[in-house]
Amino acid sequence: MTSTLSRPAQPAPVGRLVDQFERGLDAPICLTWELTYACNLACVHCLSSSGKRDPRELSTQQCKAIIDELQRMQVFYVNIGGGEPTVRSDFWELVDYATSHQVGVKFSTNGLRITPDVAQRLAASDYVDVQISLDGATAEVNDAVRGPGSFDMAVRALENLHEAGFQDAKISVVVTRENVSQLDEFKALADRYGATLRITRLRPSGRGADVWDDLHPLPSQQRELYDWLVANGNGVLTGDSFFHLSAYGEALPGLNLCGAGRVVCLIDPVGDVYACPFAIHENFLAGNILSDGGFAEIWKNSDLFTQLREPTGGGACASCNHYDACRGGCMAAKFFTGLPMDGPDPECVQGHGEHLLAGERDKPTANKDHSRGIPLTLMTRVPDSWQPPTAAPSKACDENPLAGFTGAR
Repeated sequence: MTSTLSRPAQPAPVGRLVDQFERGLDAPICLTWELTYACNLACVHCLSSSGKRDPRELSTQQCKAIIDELQRMQVFYVNIGGGEPTVRSDFWELVDYATSHQVGVKFSTNGLRITPDVAQRLAASDYVDVQISLDGATAEVNDAVRGPGSFDMAVRALENLHEAGFQDAKISVVVTRENVSQLDEFKALADRYGATLRITRLRPSGRGADVWDDLHPLPSQQRELYDWLVANGNGVLTGDSFFHLSAYGEALPGLNLCGAGRVVCLIDPVGDVYACPFAIHENFLAGNILSDGGFAEIWKNSDLFTQLREPTGGGACASCNHYDACRGGCMAAKFFTGLPMDGPDPECVQGHGEHLLAGERDKPTANKDHSRGIPLTLMTRVPDSWQPPTAAPSKACDENPLAGFTGAR
């Protein structure tokens, strides 16, 4: 008689992280929070059409209540933007409050308030990350997009941070038809100031919808960008915004998936929650924090987020051999160019979006526009009482939603 040894139960396969992320997480890995629409510049591609402050802007206490909720949800990082967030009189108070409540802060700025004194204070802390926006490696290219004097202002901020000993500032570049040839120059500029280069995709949202046809990289430039990222990607951050380029062949680092409502979302200055920072439109509005039970309730139970987390069949792209690489591309890019949501990305590298762009399209208009004609001069300063935060937040999520995870494909 032979004995039979029972085998230990095998754990159920968990699959790829990208498949798990597609169904959403209990909390966003990275959250974008636009504190204000007020801005001293009027960039032609501004995704939120910023300029004028919304009078309904959340108060200091309302913002702190949101931070408390994010702490309870264990949100790793908040990417604070605008507008120009530093023009809020309580900006530094909110930065301090967030980091002392274990919510990391990365804020994007055009450099307006990064004076030598502010740079010194920031350099004294390891818990706040600063991202300087720059869309040209020369004043000629940058100022055509961001306005006269904006290049000098950004470089001055980088100089102040570098001289103060601030470690690893970010230079944030929106890649356009005019600056894609300057990638090496951007990298050299970052190296000069001990910074890291971060490049992101131009989306046709906000005022960007008006200039996208003229500014988005041409197909040959898309290939140039892809080749450059393959060669330099280990030292350059992308925020996962170029996953559509992976259809060229080798997948780029990061999450090759639209994270809208799954791992990312946006809170705007009045508490509206949108599925994606690049899709500020009523079609992607999940709710309002003040009227719909708070952020956690919206993130976990909103009808829109539930719908976005449902598995998709791929639509017209499902039969493409490159679908697993690009997953149909960017939701916001398709929506704001008037292309079908279940169709190809307008910048599909296989060319499937080009004939659709050449046809009749019904492009939606932004339902929020805070643009103004003349840039404001906003000169309030950092309060003397502000000091660097003393509690270290989690930095698991810096730029890459997969930071700290392994096994993603």
